[in-house]
Amino acid sequence: MNQADTAELKTTLTGVRLPAKQPELLEYAVRQHAEPPLLDALRSLSDQKEYASLDEVVEELLAVQPRRDGAPSHAPKAESGAPPGGDAYTK
Repeated sequence: MNQADTAELKTTLTGVRLPAKQPELLEYAVRQHAEPPLLDALRSLSDQKEYASLDEVVEELLAVQPRRDGAPSHAPKAESGAPPGGDAYTK
């Protein structure tokens, strides 16, 4: 699901009583005559989780948050102190 689709979904779900679980969101979207791809996206959500905001729904659909798979994160590199672009930066 892309950002345009999630924006359309948020518009479709505006007015739904929150917090809500997936079945309630899906039922509301059906009553609003949502397009089939949007309904499919809602069906992919967990039916056990309660969503306090439409932003939470969108974040889950877009997988905005990084996954916590146990892999070590990369350490940042030390700063060089030089301006970005090196010598070409000042010319």
